[in-house]
Amino acid sequence: MTDLDKKALRRQAAERRAQLFAEAGDAGAKLRDVFLRSISFPRKGAAVSGFWPMGDEIDTRPLLRRVHELGYRCCLPVVVQKGQALKFRHWTPSTRLAPGGFGVFVPADTPEVTPELLIVPLLAFDRQGWRLGYGGGFYDRTLAALRQSAKPLAVGVAFAGQEVPAVPHGAGDARVDWIVTERAAFRVAGA
Repeated sequence: MTDLDKKALRRQAAERRAQLFAEAGDAGAKLRDVFLRSISFPRKGAAVSGFWPMGDEIDTRPLLRRVHELGYRCCLPVVVQKGQALKFRHWTPSTRLAPGGFGVFVPADTPEVTPELLIVPLLAFDRQGWRLGYGGGFYDRTLAALRQSAKPLAVGVAFAGQEVPAVPHGAGDARVDWIVTERAAFRVAGA
């Protein structure tokens, strides 16, 4: 698939997600419940990265709040520089957020954390665990770097309607281990 084809797929996926968001209702609470029923956390107190929803992404805030209440160390991603892996900063419900790179809200002044479980955003996903991101490769680089020294659990989260038959991927793309939506969760075979 060419870069032009990927660009067209991103545009279609973004339009589809906007439609799903308009019809979402309590999808964030449903996502939280499916996630907590389905995903085994690495260990008590493990570091878990989420993301602050941007625009029409599925609302991860109910999940983040509950993960924090359960005693896990939560963190949010920070874009350091284009072409680099993400860093993660500690987050609690009382953490002050500030605008960061690419319009993402990030913890203002908190320590860095290395996550053991990553909740990963996406535009589209397939049953093989491939995700279509926004084109910057931040999560691909981050997962590759983390997987060099550890086995973090990567969980893509989205609306169920964001599933596509196949996501184009190349050598630099990283699969997720699980997909969780407001309707269901599935472990990726071979991940």
